[in-house]
Amino acid sequence: MSHRGPLTAVITTVLGATLGGLLIWRVYRTKRKRLPSVQKVADPVKAPCPVNKDFTAVECQYTKPPNVQEKEFKAVECQTTQQPPPVQIPSYEQLLGVKPVMVSSEEEWQQLWPLMEKELSVFPVLGLDCEWVSVKGRTSAVSLLQMATYSGLCVLVRLLAFRSGQQPFPLSLMEVLRDPHVLKVGVGCYEDGKRLTRDYGLSLTCTVDLRYLALRQRQATVNNGLSLKSLAEDLLNVSLDKSLELRCSDWEADQLTLQQMTYAARDAQVSIALFLHLLGLHSEASPESPSGSSYSELASRCQGLVDVPFRGRGDGEDRTPDGERRRRTRKTPTYESPESGDQQVPDPRKNKRKPLGVGYSARKSPLYDNCFLHAPDGQPLCTCDKKKAKWYLDKGIGVLQSEEPFVVRLLFEPSGRPDSQQDYYLTAKENLCVVCGKADSYIRKNIVPHEYRRHFPTEMKDHNSHDILLLCTSCHAASNVHDSFLKQHLAEEFSAPQGCEEGVRLLEDSDRRRVRSAARALLTAREELPEQRREELQALIKSFLDMNEEQELTEEVVQQAGSLETRIFNEAYVPHGLKVVRASAEQGLRGLMDLERRWRQHFLTTMQPRHLPPLWSVDHNHSKFLRKYGEDLPIKLN
Repeated sequence: MSHRGPLTAVITTVLGATLGGLLIWRVYRTKRKRLPSVQKVADPVKAPCPVNKDFTAVECQYTKPPNVQEKEFKAVECQTTQQPPPVQIPSYEQLLGVKPVMVSSEEEWQQLWPLMEKELSVFPVLGLDCEWVSVKGRTSAVSLLQMATYSGLCVLVRLLAFRSGQQPFPLSLMEVLRDPHVLKVGVGCYEDGKRLTRDYGLSLTCTVDLRYLALRQRQATVNNGLSLKSLAEDLLNVSLDKSLELRCSDWEADQLTLQQMTYAARDAQVSIALFLHLLGLHSEASPESPSGSSYSELASRCQGLVDVPFRGRGDGEDRTPDGERRRRTRKTPTYESPESGDQQVPDPRKNKRKPLGVGYSARKSPLYDNCFLHAPDGQPLCTCDKKKAKWYLDKGIGVLQSEEPFVVRLLFEPSGRPDSQQDYYLTAKENLCVVCGKADSYIRKNIVPHEYRRHFPTEMKDHNSHDILLLCTSCHAASNVHDSFLKQHLAEEFSAPQGCEEGVRLLEDSDRRRVRSAARALLTAREELPEQRREELQALIKSFLDMNEEQELTEEVVQQAGSLETRIFNEAYVPHGLKVVRASAEQGLRGLMDLERRWRQHFLTTMQPRHLPPLWSVDHNHSKFLRKYGEDLPIKLN
């Protein structure tokens, strides 16, 4: 017994230490797996809709998290490099409890963007909505843009702060809106994108209208319609405050109230919550979603609904926020439309104007065939389309060198050869939008608008395909909005007005119009007119035709007066584009090159293209022009 006692004690101690260590490790691993997600940063409240007074504190936590939480995020990052954890989908209460963050400057956006970018890398979906001011049925520019991530993080971007041009839109903001691999979900989000394009030139792509998803999910019970408020009540059992005071409040105020911010954030947060619910990704159904968070899987579940405008047939758009159907009368042409979200706007069925971007005719075939023409000695000359390359073969002045790539060697000496093999016209080009990279729909864009280029001298219009690029319809519409701003600057700078009397080709002659009206009155109601009025009309016609009072006004003369052309040519008319080009040409060739460079740089600055063809340059051919023609080239405008 004496020698067994110490041995037993040693064995017991070792076993106890081992079991204790395993227990401590298990607890440690459990805590590591339950590290707080983004919701811990925001400290969400439990209830779905209460508004607390600690709003400022929560906002500060978003812009600058405490050091302890920064360490925790680093620990999570180190862990995910080895084994990515499953996506933690919050409950509706947690998602709706996160307080919004206001952004009014580029600096504020840059502070918040890393956290937002991290969440989008996990779950590439944004709940999106817009607010604007409506006065007597006329809508102003969009005032507020709301974007919410899957965790409930909601960013309220005050767009009017960027409208004056004093500060540019952050590049990351522009890119996330047009990112084709981030879904933007909401009610009427496609139409919101058209508004953003019209007002700010912002391109919004990859939108999914929640009403389509709700109609597709047959098991979803929708009793009160398809508005955002109705969907939230039917599917999430969440009541949204859509009171007239909030909906029609001043969204352009210098300082938004807490109620306004909460109202705006709810729309975006509810949109993302509805998306999660309709796809069965909410926490009650699937607390951990190991898959389904990639863009490809999400897009496949929204097949056929991406970037499709909603076309409903009485699906609740005629209803008031309280669910009561409006009485349709001719005196009330406004309704809550799919395009308006929650705003009161004129009935779009009464407005025949097409939304911006609609009606663009996308190309049916690729622009670039990337066929090559070679000189007789084999030197590459340029790329061209297949139709042109085959023309040389059909005429017998070229021979086919290869099928892939399609190369035609000319049998005659060309009029010109490229200066070097590093030439823009020798590079193969992709058939995709140079801004966002979309490859399934595109249209040609004249970087230097035709109204200016058409007046350039012939020397500068030769081989100008450099300034014709491909853009998708959405980016094309956005670019046109930006172009209108530069045109206005040029109009002011060169005194070349657009749309005023000096810029109108035909003017209405008021005298001829009065004579025509008098003649038509005599032709249609001569007998019914009082004698004094009849004599006044006849005197007006005789005076215009230089007839004596004694001369008789025959029926034939009256008919000729009734068919007078009232529009006359404006002798002071000078087209806006011609006036700008003419003023630039006063400085010679360099003046026109500066105008060309200005438009190219404008495109780069406003659209931030990421897929430009190789060797595309704002100074394209300028050194060649100076070397070939010299600065003293006589400018002959067309």
